[in-house]
Amino acid sequence: MRCEDINIRDPFIFSENGIYYLYGTRAAHFGIHTAGFDVYTSTDLMNWSEPQECFNSVEHGLDTEVNWAPEVHKYKGAYYMLATFTKPNKLRGTYILKADNPLGPFVLHSDGAVTPYEWESLDGTLYIEDGKPYIVFCHEHTQIIDGTVCFARLSDDLKERISEPVTLFSGSSPYWADKKHEGEHYITDGPFMYRTKDGTLLMIWSTFIAHTYVEALVRFKDGKLNKNFEHLYPIITDDGGHGMIFDADNKLYLTFHSPNQTDFERVRLIEIEDKGNEIKVK
Repeated sequence: MRCEDINIRDPFIFSENGIYYLYGTRAAHFGIHTAGFDVYTSTDLMNWSEPQECFNSVEHGLDTEVNWAPEVHKYKGAYYMLATFTKPNKLRGTYILKADNPLGPFVLHSDGAVTPYEWESLDGTLYIEDGKPYIVFCHEHTQIIDGTVCFARLSDDLKERISEPVTLFSGSSPYWADKKHEGEHYITDGPFMYRTKDGTLLMIWSTFIAHTYVEALVRFKDGKLNKNFEHLYPIITDDGGHGMIFDADNKLYLTFHSPNQTDFERVRLIEIEDKGNEIKVK
């Protein structure tokens, strides 16, 4: 299979020992009642295997509605998947799963959602700072109208959240954001953290400008995950987003899905450049 053959949303690529592992939201029906997640493998980022199921959400009671945005990180010798599901209270939240290898099978690891139980949240990503694990996630516009990006500390075993969430910014706050009428929604989704070659801490995230999906960029001014940051102009503005950054063969890549249209989403891979204090599309 080629990238243009893979109909998933929210692509995430993990690499180890010369093998690339691609995860994402099963795009059919926008990831609703899709029974879990698949993994595709490649050695060259061009030719991919057929999908292999790596998590069965039915077996774990997590197919009640959404199965969204899986991403996999290696942490303390094991593989952890963060993904969004519908909680028993019918609100969305991010759970953490665990496996012995990136092919799975993943099993439920966290004690329920690690995002606040009474919040509608999604798209949690794992970030390690000074050896301490954090979750960066979105408080969804469906509950608060003006969606936000937040972070919180996780326990060292990734079983639970151990701090109250800190709100970084809302979807309406960037200088380039649409100016909408009161009550219109601002979407935030897909945060991902990246530290540049000179130590600058960046975050990509997605929203809409003039109804077009974009990949936006934030720079933390002191290299720490805190409220001392600035919004930079989006790096993708042509209906693509929910991306992540990885390196391969001494090159840096951004993967994301485009277009943002049900049944037509495809995996996009583009080379980007680490400029030290920001990233640019090559």
